Amino acid sequence: MNRLSNKVAIVTGASSGIGRVTARLFAAEGAKVVVGARRQAELDSLVAEIRAAGGDAVAVAGDVRSEDYHKALVAAAVERYGKLDIAFNNAGTIGEAGPSTDVSETGFADTLAINLTASFLAAKHQIAEMARHGGGSVIFTSTFVGYSFSFPGVAAYAASKSGLIGLTQALAAEYGPQNIRVNAVLPGAVDTDMYREMNDTPDKQAFITNLHALKRVATPEELARSVLYLASDDASFVTGTALLVDGGISITRT
Repeated sequence: MNRLSNKVAIVTGASSGIGRVTARLFAAEGAKVVVGARRQAELDSLVAEIRAAGGDAVAVAGDVRSEDYHKALVAAAVERYGKLDIAFNNAGTIGEAGPSTDVSETGFADTLAINLTASFLAAKHQIAEMARHGGGSVIFTSTFVGYSFSFPGVAAYAASKSGLIGLTQALAAEYGPQNIRVNAVLPGAVDTDMYREMNDTPDKQAFITNLHALKRVATPEELARSVLYLASDDASFVTGTALLVDGGISITRT
């Protein structure tokens, strides 16, 4: 089923994890995909995978903190494919963690720059292009952390990611009349490289797993399918939403 047939999408943070799997799924569902991240080699291998499976993709490497990079991603979509319909702004970082009284001003600012400001800069140029073609769907990767509950030692991450929810609502209200939908997906724990780096012992992984009602963590593919829903016409009346895809971590107390 080609739910994204004739659509053009940008995916950032596409070199690994949720972004990489989502880019492949978008392409499998018929979208032409512009993939972005810092690492050119990983992006090139992703493009090769997509093309080998019969899809169409192009890579543009760069730093999401740069407004010029977001202009370049949009320009690549328009120059190669003629338009932009979907943007999955997924690039992010845990940032400087630890006791908040020890977090540096630079570390806090860098986390906001990557997780929040970069997403605003991306949407600024994505929405402007979508408005020229009758609408589109913008999706941010937020998190349950700082939304339904939090952990000690992640103030910068929580602040930046919860800020995305406010950004989602503001942009949805502002550009809804132009048929542009803006939503955020809020994952629970997902089995990615970042997850394994943060939870590098069996005890840590068991603790995180048990926090979820489903008593397991998600696969990247499970998150990708939820992003696909928000990107597709299946979600044509969904905007301004913080969509929890968290395995019940927000409601579990056992």
